[in-house]
Amino acid sequence: VLEGGEAVSFDYQYNIGLTSSFTGEDALAVTIDVGGATGETDANDVSLDSASANFFDMQMTSDALVVDGITYTFPVGSSTLMVGDSTDISAMYTGACSYSGFSDYITDCGTGNSIGLGAAGDGATIAGSYAFDGGFTLAAGVSSPNTEVLGEGVDAYGIEAAYTADDYGVSLAFSDVETSTYVGLNGYYTFDFATISAGYETEDIDEGTDASAFFVGLTKEVGPGTAELGYASTDMVTGLTTDGSTGYLYEVSYAYPVNDALTITPGIAIVDTDAGETTTAAVKASFSF
Repeated sequence: VLEGGEAVSFDYQYNIGLTSSFTGEDALAVTIDVGGATGETDANDVSLDSASANFFDMQMTSDALVVDGITYTFPVGSSTLMVGDSTDISAMYTGACSYSGFSDYITDCGTGNSIGLGAAGDGATIAGSYAFDGGFTLAAGVSSPNTEVLGEGVDAYGIEAAYTADDYGVSLAFSDVETSTYVGLNGYYTFDFATISAGYETEDIDEGTDASAFFVGLTKEVGPGTAELGYASTDMVTGLTTDGSTGYLYEVSYAYPVNDALTITPGIAIVDTDAGETTTAAVKASFSF
């Protein structure tokens, strides 16, 4: 990471997913995470973790195994319902983003507050989806803090509609997190040479300046792997900066499958803000068993 200096770090996270079924149509899933980051800050509120750990949103469990979420998914007629703890509402969304994302910020095509809507902290979540004929889906959900369900705490509500065809898809979502509302739109189209993904999200703040985010990315198979090139800009406080100024992100990566269990992804990402420019060069190794 380069920001008035250089630093080299090693960061890791390990995710365990356990799934069982009682009827063959339902699923009880438990996610267990462990990571080296701590999430701690110093007296000046500066993170004590490495810049790359924060940039890639690594698991901050201080090397301890933590149950990250428990969900139970089951069919109700032609729809599917999900109840869980510490579970994203968007887990039931279809979405329309073909871009994998080297950095964490644009994994949902820049629509992480709407189409990528999470949970209300470590709260309880209930969500459902319905798949119509012809590729159209509709999903909605609500999440609330465990300490006071649908009470004075910050609750999250969301609804998404999506359409997916053979070569393209589009998704539109609305979310409300008490003090802000978001509208997000993303989609992709597969050409003969590559797949183009794009996203746009707006933020309406009750007491503050409205903001927005934009993303466009290209995904292309190159040799045995997949190359991606992405660009994003946003002035959201929850985006690339913390003061509401406009930040820009440029990234390029190449995911190379070494075998069925291991994928190596080298990449470079540049974040340009009023505070300066930060360049992150990293190699991510992903194991899946």
